[in-house]
Amino acid sequence: MPRTRWLMIVMCCLANTINYIDRANLAVAAPIMQKELGIDAALMGLVLSGFFWTYSVMQMPFGWFADRVGARISLSIAVVWWSIFTALTAFARSVPVLMSCRLLLGVGEAGAYPSMAKVAANWFPRSERGLASSIFDSGSRIGAAVSLPLVAWLIATFSWETSFVVTGVIGVIWAVSWIIIYRDPEYHRSVTPEQLARLQAERGTKNAAGPKVPWASLFRYRTIWGMMIGFFCLNFVIYFFITWFPTYLVQARGFSLAQLGTLGLLPGLASIPCGWLGGFTSDALYRHGWSLTAARKICLVGGMLTSSIITFSVFAPNVYVALLCFAIAYGSLAFTAASIWSLPGDV
Repeated sequence: MPRTRWLMIVMCCLANTINYIDRANLAVAAPIMQKELGIDAALMGLVLSGFFWTYSVMQMPFGWFADRVGARISLSIAVVWWSIFTALTAFARSVPVLMSCRLLLGVGEAGAYPSMAKVAANWFPRSERGLASSIFDSGSRIGAAVSLPLVAWLIATFSWETSFVVTGVIGVIWAVSWIIIYRDPEYHRSVTPEQLARLQAERGTKNAAGPKVPWASLFRYRTIWGMMIGFFCLNFVIYFFITWFPTYLVQARGFSLAQLGTLGLLPGLASIPCGWLGGFTSDALYRHGWSLTAARKICLVGGMLTSSIITFSVFAPNVYVALLCFAIAYGSLAFTAASIWSLPGDV
């Protein structure tokens, strides 16, 4: 297998890190912005949720777009788009403007995962796709963890406006690098003909002839509905950590901005190796004779069941027990996510 595949997936991990910093920075800045702009909790909740409206609606169009133009173009457009509207959030002085920025941010960020899943499917065989998916998906945990100290420091040192501008600029820099570096294996000069032939043989039947399947017909398959329900359940819990988690720690547990940037990042840090372990485990089971379906399912179900420990954080007698529950739950979700993001490429 060409070694270049690891560079491509690490680049995706970096993009996903930026992705989650940009979507989580409002959650970190929310307590400060609410006071400065006079936004109550109900309105801030509406603004935070606005991102997900466009994010969910644009997933399928961006997946179609990535299939048409390739991951190099689709991911670079997505990153530049969301970076622009991240930076423009710094100039929002009213709820309508803030909501508009979040809605448009969701449009761009919807292109991240479909494009990254395509990169993993292009560059990795089925036997390595779980690990590859866990690597790019771990960027979400790294971004969620890094956003707490980074954004807290930018706010404390400069202003909340600065945090949005800086993170927006970082995204544009990454997009330029991606355009320069990325090519599909068929067109990458470091991939030899022998490596390409082996990769094409092991990654599946991408180039096999067959009838085209209209995308709407996919909803007739139980597998697709199972994936959709699985993604819904995973995201229902995991997005708590990048929306209300910082506010919960400040308002319910009495965290200061400094504590938010230190203790608050522990669940996110704990989830990073758990995601890698999830990808490695599902791939190892497959290589040891398990069916691909069984290898993915055991990791999915096990991780989701363990994540239910988050329920006990509400009744935790102190913040340290609560953080332990959050860390186990977040780590379990990361373990699950590694397998669930392998499924689109597997299917």
